[in-house]
Amino acid sequence: MQNGMQRQLEIFRKGLLGQRESFPLSPEALEEAARAVLPPEAYDYVAGGAGSESTMRANVGAFERYRLVPRMLRNVSERDLSIELLGHRYPAPVFIGPVGVQKILHSEGELAIAQAAATLGIPFMLSTVSSYPIEQVAQVAGDAPRWFQLYWSRDPNVAASFVRRAEAAGYQAIVITVDTCLLAWRDRDLSHAYLPFMQGEGLANYFTDPAFRAALAQPPEQDPGTAIMHFAQIFGNPALTWDDLGFIRQHTRLPILLKGILHPDDAREAVRRGVDGIIVSNHGGRQVDGAIAALDALPKVVEAVEGRIPVLFDGGIRRAADVLKALALGAKAVLLARPVMWALAIGGAEGVQTYLRNFLAELDLSLGLLGCRSVAEVNRQMLAD
Repeated sequence: MQNGMQRQLEIFRKGLLGQRESFPLSPEALEEAARAVLPPEAYDYVAGGAGSESTMRANVGAFERYRLVPRMLRNVSERDLSIELLGHRYPAPVFIGPVGVQKILHSEGELAIAQAAATLGIPFMLSTVSSYPIEQVAQVAGDAPRWFQLYWSRDPNVAASFVRRAEAAGYQAIVITVDTCLLAWRDRDLSHAYLPFMQGEGLANYFTDPAFRAALAQPPEQDPGTAIMHFAQIFGNPALTWDDLGFIRQHTRLPILLKGILHPDDAREAVRRGVDGIIVSNHGGRQVDGAIAALDALPKVVEAVEGRIPVLFDGGIRRAADVLKALALGAKAVLLARPVMWALAIGGAEGVQTYLRNFLAELDLSLGLLGCRSVAEVNRQMLAD
C-alpha cells in the first residue's frame, strides 16, 4: 500500500506545476462540498441524527477527551497498517461502514463504493437497504473483501434469504444491526417529510428477493406501491431477543457480528451466545438521542469480552488520530461512514478512492509519528492518563 509520504509528495509536486489539490482535504471541507451538490433532503438524511442530535455531537467530541502520547527514536522507517481479523488479512484497520440508499447521493451508489474499495483492497459493508442488489454489488467488487449488514426483518423468510444470498455472493461476514428495531424520531427527515424508502429508494435487495416477492400478490415491477408498503410493514422487528440469534446461525456458515453494542453486559451476552464479533456503535447518533458516545462505551465493552472475540468501532471517526485513539482503547478496526458518503456525493468512485488514499496516508504518517511500526503496537499506553 502506498505510504503517506508518497501521497504527500504527489500533492506537493502538483504545487511545483502551479496546481493545487482540487479534492477537499479536511473532513469539514469535504462535507461542505457534498452539501453544495446534494438536494437538501438527501444531505440531511445522511447528515442528521435522532432528536436534538446530541449523540452525534458526543461521538465527535469524545475524541477530544483522549490525548495521544508519541514516543521517539523507535525506527519507524517501515510501517505496517495491516490487520488479521476473523481469518482474513486486511490492508488497514479501516472498513467502509454500511450506509443505505446511496443512490440518493450518487447515481452509482454502492457500485461506486465497491469499485473504489476494490481498487485499494479496503473492505466495505453493504447495507440491507442498498440501492443495488447484493449480487450486482458483489460482481463489481470481484474478489475484494466485503461484509453484509442485516436489518432483521419481521418476516423470517426474508431475513434468512438475505443471509443466504450474501454468503452465496462471496461476502465474508454477516453484521446484524441490533439498534434499529424501530426508526428513531429524526427532525430533519420529518421536516422534509422525506424517507427515501417510501419513494422506493434502497429497496433493491427486497424487490429482487424471492421470499419478499413470494409474499406479494403482484411483483414490485407491476405494483411498486404495494411492495413499498409491505416493506414498511416488515422492515424492523422489535420483538427480537437474544434467543433469536440462533435462527441466523442456522442459515449461514459465515462469522456473525452484532453492530450497536454499547453496554458491557450486552457484550458478555454476545460472547455467551457465540457471536463472532462486536461493533461498538450508536448508529452514528441516528437512533437514541442523548445516548453515550460510542468511544466512551468502547473501553468497558473491550474489557467485558476479555479478548475472546474482536471488537470493532463505529462512531465519529473523522481523522487518523481518531483511528489511533480507538485502537489504543482496544478496537481491532474502525468503520468510516459519513465522510465516505460525502466523497461519493462529490466524485463517485474516483472521489471515494481519493478520499481513502488521503485518509490512509494520514493514518500511515500518524502511526509512524506516534512511534509505532505497526497498528499492533498501538495500545493504551499511547494515551495520556
